[in-house]
Amino acid sequence: MSDCLIRCQKKGAPMNFFSNIHPFQKNILSILVILVISTTSIADETNQSSCDSFNPLKQAYFGDLHIHTGLSADAMLFGTTNRPDDAYAFAQGKSISIQKLTDSIDGLTTVTIERPLDFAAVTDHAENIGTVSLCTNPESAVYNTKDCQFVRKPLPTHSMAAFSSELTKVFHTMYFSENICGKDRSACKAAVYSPWQEIQRSANNWNKQCEFTTFIGYEYSQTLQGSNLHHNVIFANENVTDVPISSRDVPEVFDFYQKLNNDCNLANENCQAIAIPHNSNISNGKMFSLDYPGDKNNKHRWAQLRADIVPVVESFQEKGDSECRNGLWNVIGQNDEFCEFEKYRNWPVAGTKQVPSFDDCELGTGAGGFQNKGCVSRLDYTRTAIAAGIAEHQSIGVNSLKFGFIGSTDNHYGTAADVEEWVHDGIQRPIANVEPGRMSTGGIAGIWAEENTREALFAAMKRREVFATSGPRIALRLFAAEKIDAKMCSQPYRIETAYKEGVPMGGELALTSSTSAPHFLAIASQDPGTSSRPGSTLQQMQIIKVWPGKNNQLHQKVIRLAGENSSANVDSKTCRQSGHGHTQFCRVWKDPDYDPDIEAAYYLRVLENQSCRSTGFTCSNSELSTKPAYCEEESMIKTIQERAWSSPIWVTTQE
Repeated sequence: MSDCLIRCQKKGAPMNFFSNIHPFQKNILSILVILVISTTSIADETNQSSCDSFNPLKQAYFGDLHIHTGLSADAMLFGTTNRPDDAYAFAQGKSISIQKLTDSIDGLTTVTIERPLDFAAVTDHAENIGTVSLCTNPESAVYNTKDCQFVRKPLPTHSMAAFSSELTKVFHTMYFSENICGKDRSACKAAVYSPWQEIQRSANNWNKQCEFTTFIGYEYSQTLQGSNLHHNVIFANENVTDVPISSRDVPEVFDFYQKLNNDCNLANENCQAIAIPHNSNISNGKMFSLDYPGDKNNKHRWAQLRADIVPVVESFQEKGDSECRNGLWNVIGQNDEFCEFEKYRNWPVAGTKQVPSFDDCELGTGAGGFQNKGCVSRLDYTRTAIAAGIAEHQSIGVNSLKFGFIGSTDNHYGTAADVEEWVHDGIQRPIANVEPGRMSTGGIAGIWAEENTREALFAAMKRREVFATSGPRIALRLFAAEKIDAKMCSQPYRIETAYKEGVPMGGELALTSSTSAPHFLAIASQDPGTSSRPGSTLQQMQIIKVWPGKNNQLHQKVIRLAGENSSANVDSKTCRQSGHGHTQFCRVWKDPDYDPDIEAAYYLRVLENQSCRSTGFTCSNSELSTKPAYCEEESMIKTIQERAWSSPIWVTTQE
């Protein structure tokens, strides 16, 4: 039964252990199991069960909290007409149409997700949502103006440079056109209400208690000096703010945090909201900057506000990986070969083979990250940001960077969590909507919760019991305790014991003695895939440890817990995999180098064996009569080593 409690996700699944037992015996055993579980005193806020599949030991649910539809200006500009209803329909396994826009293919194609999701959120951009509403509604008084015709014109999608240049012009027209918005922008501000109501109505209509959870949300999209500072706002329930907060109206990020807190969390006891940053990898050190606005005496207040509003960060998506990077300023520890994964800022400049080089921001910030320009900072990556947060706690008594990790897509077709590499093969899906062959298909969010409801999933996000994957539905768990039996992996009630005696991912462990050291229980299971396309096996499981040092140093260490650098491989010409792999891992590990005087954070990283990337599937697809030019480029990466990351656990020693 313990293995089922680790992997089961669907309604009623925890009872699969009894599938071959007589119904009368099954009922008796079920009652006994419930009685045993109820006596374990699991530390959990949710005491009431609303679903038949309620599991106090939590289940892994998979979804996408970053989806755009035709209500978003940039999605509309490359042909997306799908609406929130279409996005949720797709997430539940229904077929929808998307626009194929590449150099050689133009037109609609019908798509279906391989496996339905457990939860989703449409997060259309708050910016220009009113303008899009006016310019796409034929009944609007400004629909036929030259400015509206201009912003409806599809943009070039053959290169990022051309797309970005035209997008800037369109956005300028959307915001400043008096022909559309009026002199005081009142028409565009008033037009926000209709799409915002549609977003709410769609999420509420598709939310199915215990089966499929939807969250009302939107994206606050501040791009400061070309640096990404975007956040997705997720509301706990149907109680939301009057309108989305736009960076056009609230340009400072900390003012955005304050307004969201004031307008929702403090204004209405039934309204709860969080903000999820994404793509810190192109923020030039600004996303997790520790320079706060105003007087230095307010530093503690601003830090606490960010800690409250931002419990979760999107660490992987279409625009690459934000976990780690080698060679960053004053980061001490071994080179991590797996930090080279899906780096947006390592991709060649559009239309060339030139990979740009970057300066290090050190303790400063830069500009232009969205255009692959400006300096790179250790605060652009979640691993080193977590270590910097611990140093901040030592300095001012607050850690504003204590967050969990999720993955998502940032998909702009309304196709939620459309992350299977093999379907992005130039026939079944567009490979990328802006720069074909250069972008990741995106990640997926994992949440450990008692049941599939808004209340349970949102509570899990608040306590950071979440994890990220680069696309596969790998399930992983990490627990820490002052003492864990070395034979815990063989015990039938290991999860119950781990909750009772320790803390799960996202938690904080306070050791009671200076002679103690943290023990960890790490568990991972491969993505089972489907009967026609089984998931890839696992290669290895690692714990990443980070902690601050003296003189602005940040330390990192990678510890391999299980598996190996195996000889398993994939033939990029045929996409056939070969070699040995693992279906699951379970290990108990004690940190022999723990220093009771220094707080540290630990998270789990699990690696699959190599498989084909979307580009590899495209170039090996015999049905494609014309292959993209990049298939002949030596620099084009055609394979990928998919992975998953747990949220960290922070460990201190009580004085």
